[in-house]
Amino acid sequence: MSMKTEQNTTKKWFSTWFDTKYYHILYKNRNNEEAQLFMKHLTNYLNLPDNATILDLACGKGRHAKFLNEIGYTVTGVDLSENSIAYAKQFENDTLHFDVHDMRKPYPKQFDAVFNLFTSFGYFENEQDNLDTLKAIQLNLNETGFGIIDFMNVNYIIGHLVAQETKTVDNITFHIKRFVKDGFINKEIQFTDNDEHFCFTERVRAITLADFEAYFEKVGITLLEVFGDYKLGKYHKNTSNRLILLFK
Repeated sequence: MSMKTEQNTTKKWFSTWFDTKYYHILYKNRNNEEAQLFMKHLTNYLNLPDNATILDLACGKGRHAKFLNEIGYTVTGVDLSENSIAYAKQFENDTLHFDVHDMRKPYPKQFDAVFNLFTSFGYFENEQDNLDTLKAIQLNLNETGFGIIDFMNVNYIIGHLVAQETKTVDNITFHIKRFVKDGFINKEIQFTDNDEHFCFTERVRAITLADFEAYFEKVGITLLEVFGDYKLGKYHKNTSNRLILLFK
């Protein structure tokens, strides 16, 4: 049965699209070397103790969590996608664990750091869900813990939006359209596989630094630093491709 657009533009689009094999096919060529360098820069900057505990919030199939564990940290990866967690569990060991979990609710543990990486925030239609996620992160940090949100820099993204693109991966041709509507950056993804047509729409709220600052003020979070790239360079509103927030 084909999955029509209407099914996937609801507030729970992420619980269907992220659970399909096609999501992982489309994004299979993500830059792992860049991700690993980011984790090294970040953990060095935070000066985390050798035995530090980290919560990787919305961890997907666990690529960041797995690397953080390899460089010596005790890591818990959580994600709403049951399929992603089922895949990630093959990598578990005494200091690496994965759980299905909704990031709008606190995980029943505290950590030295909570990482929310690769634009894994802002999926929700309801603003309260974003605030609840931040409150949950706050509750998951121990007294000396740090939170990190790695988000897109929407000023840069909107200014450089590629309206249409075609990508072929594993013999599947993905037709991608991008547009801004009602305060969300939308990505419409259409493709055919085995003569069946699929259409999904990713929707991420266009949250600016000022918006995050307002969120943080509402929930009592202290913003410590803002970075603009994975090397932790200075943030520039119109030219940085990332918005990386360090807080406690």
